[in-house]
Amino acid sequence: MHRWQVLQSQVVVDNWPYTRTRRDLVRLPNGDEFSFFVQEYSDWVNAVVLTTERQIVLVRQYRHAIGDFVLEIPGGMIEGGETPVAAATREVAEETGYTSVLEPIFLGRFWPNPAAETNQVSSFLFVQAAAGAPRPDRTEELEQVLMDFDAYGALVKEGRIRHMFSVLAYYRACEHLSEHGTP
Repeated sequence: MHRWQVLQSQVVVDNWPYTRTRRDLVRLPNGDEFSFFVQEYSDWVNAVVLTTERQIVLVRQYRHAIGDFVLEIPGGMIEGGETPVAAATREVAEETGYTSVLEPIFLGRFWPNPAAETNQVSSFLFVQAAAGAPRPDRTEELEQVLMDFDAYGALVKEGRIRHMFSVLAYYRACEHLSEHGTP
């Protein structure tokens, strides 16, 4: 197998730090040439947040691309100079108000869509989280939702939770909790 050869690359839409769209003129190993569009995003974080009562802390928010409201775990972009764990801690506090004195547990780093996007998402587990006052960004209107962790799992298994990053992080959190228990 061979990599594609990039003959020319040009940014065609620049909405950084949120997204940038790049048009690459590429040549395939068989000699065919065509334009391929790449979405450049900042790296993201998300977190499964559990209270001492084993409730998962969720947010419901409007997602314009699908024109609907989505129940998901908190998360967002890594800002300049932040580590993934610092970004996750900030995003959880901003979106939910929840914090934990325990260090977040790293669940993994994943490519959301390596076929067309350049970024990664790092997932964390927060345990023994305590409530506080949320401080959402100016573009966010969020509803905080507390739910029994197992009830949330039933929604995931029924296909009623369809936010891929929330589902993946949930299963990774289940795996961690099964192996290590809850601190």
